[in-house]
Amino acid sequence: MEKELNWLDFTVIGMYFVVLIAIVLWITIVERKADREKGGNVAAYFLGGRNLSWAVIGASLFASNIGTEHLVGLAGAGAAGDFAATQFELLAAFSLMLLGWLFVPFYLKSGVYTMPEYLEKRYSPWARSYLSYISIAGYILTKISVTIAAGGIIFTSLLGIDFWTGSIIVVGITGVYTLFGGLKAVVYTDFMQLIVLFLGSVALTYFAMSEIGGIEQLKALTTHAHFDLWRPASDPDFPWTGIVFGAPILGVWYWCTDQFIVQRVLAAKNLNEARKGTIFAGFLKLLPMFIFVLPGILAFALAAGPDSPYQFPIIDGKTEYDAALPMLTMNILPTGLRGLVVSGLIAALMSSLSSVFNSCSTLITLDIYRKYVPEATEKKLVFVGQISTLFLVVAGLAWIPLMRLIEGGLFQKLQSIQAYISPPVAALFLIGILSKKVNERGAKMALMTGLILGVSRLVLELMKSDLTGAAYYFADINFLHFAIILFIICSAVLWFGSRNYTSKNLNINELTLSRGVLQLEGQRTNIILSTVLILSIFTIWIVFS
Repeated sequence: MEKELNWLDFTVIGMYFVVLIAIVLWITIVERKADREKGGNVAAYFLGGRNLSWAVIGASLFASNIGTEHLVGLAGAGAAGDFAATQFELLAAFSLMLLGWLFVPFYLKSGVYTMPEYLEKRYSPWARSYLSYISIAGYILTKISVTIAAGGIIFTSLLGIDFWTGSIIVVGITGVYTLFGGLKAVVYTDFMQLIVLFLGSVALTYFAMSEIGGIEQLKALTTHAHFDLWRPASDPDFPWTGIVFGAPILGVWYWCTDQFIVQRVLAAKNLNEARKGTIFAGFLKLLPMFIFVLPGILAFALAAGPDSPYQFPIIDGKTEYDAALPMLTMNILPTGLRGLVVSGLIAALMSSLSSVFNSCSTLITLDIYRKYVPEATEKKLVFVGQISTLFLVVAGLAWIPLMRLIEGGLFQKLQSIQAYISPPVAALFLIGILSKKVNERGAKMALMTGLILGVSRLVLELMKSDLTGAAYYFADINFLHFAIILFIICSAVLWFGSRNYTSKNLNINELTLSRGVLQLEGQRTNIILSTVLILSIFTIWIVFS
């Protein structure tokens, strides 16, 4: 029989919010005042005073990426035998190292606040505007609304609170501390939320494993697919070719060029702290397969057999494996620890939501408002950032009813547009750093080519059941394989579109790879840690193959 949360669980959840509010008050009153005195209002609010340490950066990189829907989805993938989905977590470690070793030196050297601003310095104002508007639209239509909806579902299913009440509570609290505390409030609360998330996940894994009876019993109750990271090239979901060649392209875009992520390293004290932070985050990305995916596998094992007291719900004739995490939480854990895991779910939700609020308000303020009001004071820019955060809170809540009216499959595919438009952005950043021969004309052509092909793919995918021939084949290509094709096409367009054109951009030489720019001196510890991280990933690949 499923247990219910009691007074001790609610006490733990209440303590989580008390500690959260205390941290936010300290950041808002003490830390931001000190940052304003050192570096001005804009640097203090949008980049945390540019004095973040490696531990805070790494924790925030990890926590902001792990949302509630991420947690539920990873556990569900483990239960469904989609262990190969873990590859995205492992490959993220490579992308984070690429961020620290290749991209960060150029970002910090350029002194930018946003990724669109970097594109303007490397290419043109048009490229900046394109990325700004695409990013803001993507944040509002997908990340913000999905995260808010996930929060409402958590409050409804685990706390028994009405969907809208739960949504408003979590959005209200997150919006307030993001609005007043800026980036520093976001990253410091991320650090605390990472601890809560980690403790809750470890507790869940431990008690579920104890209930099963150990590793050998777990193996006996599961299949080979539950522990296999590699699938054939013909697999419709996770082909090894797509994992090895396609997923890194999406990883470059998400981990190395997306404002949502990169804003943390822009706020580092210096290059060394930023680089350490990305390596630390890389090690943290090895954890999800053990503390997020493994509980899902344990849930599958517990539900094995018709007489098991643990059963997944059946919806429309299909087993709902995404129920793995709530099922374990409410059935396996003792009183108090249930509250800790629920706090972890809320922490994951709030860390992702606060990050997207802050990043999106930064883009609205510095890439759009300041463009039209260049004479705006720093105090005015911070005020606009706060108003932007308030707007995002309202827009996110307003979008939920529309999102719930849209057919489920359609909304999921709308989110995939990010995967379809990310390869050209990844090409611009990566090739723009590696080569001086690409310029603003090639960049514009590549972005437009990528947009047309990406939107065409989305439209045809929605109509796939009515298609035949070449159109059906185009719509049916695995999304990771499509990412490879789109990246190659956009890279070629960028390269050949830049030929026979004399660039007017004076920053090209400064923002492309040259001897000494990566600053490798004094990096012995970071090199050793990166080597250990790479060897760890290859070891996991070998063990789970």
